[in-house]
Amino acid sequence: MSEVHSRVAAPGMLLGREDVAAVVAQACPGSAHRGKRVLLVIPDSTRTAPIGMLFRALFDELMGSVAALDILVALGTHRAMTEEEICVRLEITREERQGRYGRVQFFNHEWDNPAALKPLGVIPRDEIHALSGGLFAMDVPVTVNRRVDEYDRIIIVGPVFPHEVVGFSGGNKYLFPGIGGAEVLNFFHWLGAVITTVGVIGNKWTPVRRVVDRAGAMVRTDKLCLALVVAHGGLAGVFAGTPEAAWDQAVDESARHHIVRKPRPFHTILSCAPAMYDELWVGAKCMYKLEPVLAEGGELIIYAPHLKEVSWVHGRLIRQVGYHCRDYFLQQWDRFKDMPWGVLAHSTHVFGQGTYVDGIERARARVTLATGIPEDECRAINLGYRRWQDIQVEAYQGREAEGVLHVPKAGETLYRLEAGV
Repeated sequence: MSEVHSRVAAPGMLLGREDVAAVVAQACPGSAHRGKRVLLVIPDSTRTAPIGMLFRALFDELMGSVAALDILVALGTHRAMTEEEICVRLEITREERQGRYGRVQFFNHEWDNPAALKPLGVIPRDEIHALSGGLFAMDVPVTVNRRVDEYDRIIIVGPVFPHEVVGFSGGNKYLFPGIGGAEVLNFFHWLGAVITTVGVIGNKWTPVRRVVDRAGAMVRTDKLCLALVVAHGGLAGVFAGTPEAAWDQAVDESARHHIVRKPRPFHTILSCAPAMYDELWVGAKCMYKLEPVLAEGGELIIYAPHLKEVSWVHGRLIRQVGYHCRDYFLQQWDRFKDMPWGVLAHSTHVFGQGTYVDGIERARARVTLATGIPEDECRAINLGYRRWQDIQVEAYQGREAEGVLHVPKAGETLYRLEAGV
């Protein structure tokens, strides 16, 4: 196992700038980067993390030595960020952007622009068969943002959380799908959907993680990862090493902070989406992280008055497909196989578990939107609807003993049942 430099906060405490600076100085000293071009790969605004603290520490350590220190936002298939939004993500002012940080270039990943991508090769069908546990046997092309060839080192900076597709986010996932092309993204999202969200989320070593790490190994540019564990509004741990090694240790710390166990399922869950989720494509994490404690026949309400879009990028396709359970697609595969598999996967993640027998779909539980998305659109995409104005949030609080759960900031903490429940 590669060496990992780390700091973990004591119980009830958080790490500060000095802790981060110490890890950065150990893991990537400026003296080792003299004359090199460095690309920082960071998450967009849909991930909670003190990216600004890490950016400042890296800038202070490296800028006096490197030939370039630039930013690439790992969008996956999310919408591009404006320069102002990237400044907010980096926690810098417009004046700092024009002055102190003026040499730093900002780039958005362009997953849907072939000219912005470089082919890395193919993961052959026999490997895919082994990596997927026998679920698939197909060649999977791998492409990546071609900017990686312009730099001597990639530094991945991002948090680790339980994740509905891969098990836990972070590590090489900031490369694939973060700065990768559609083919591998569509494949492993559908692989995760076939396994099911409940079967993947919060598990460390999953078939999807094996595929992501296999694709990550195809990126030959030198890589360092600063894997972050965020808790209680701050930084609980930072782990610096290879994407695989840093992620490995960060997951164990994340599991301590981001998995909550409950003694019983809930028939009603009010899952409140934070403002950073500005579309259902990402706001649906408020479903994924709570599905394991949603009782059969129950209702999960995504409460987000600010959320008015299904998806900025994929809305047309989602409206065409709608939200359905996994078996709805598997039983009609010839009808859906030519749709982007990532969209199909998202559809199943939001709808949750269910059955499709003799042309009839039955949901295990209901998912209802109390958002700015109109009722006719919610019905058209096969989700429930409630007027957000009619929901009194306080009426859902303090009622766990009655089978009602209120989650004030949903999307990053995984809820599970206690063992044996």
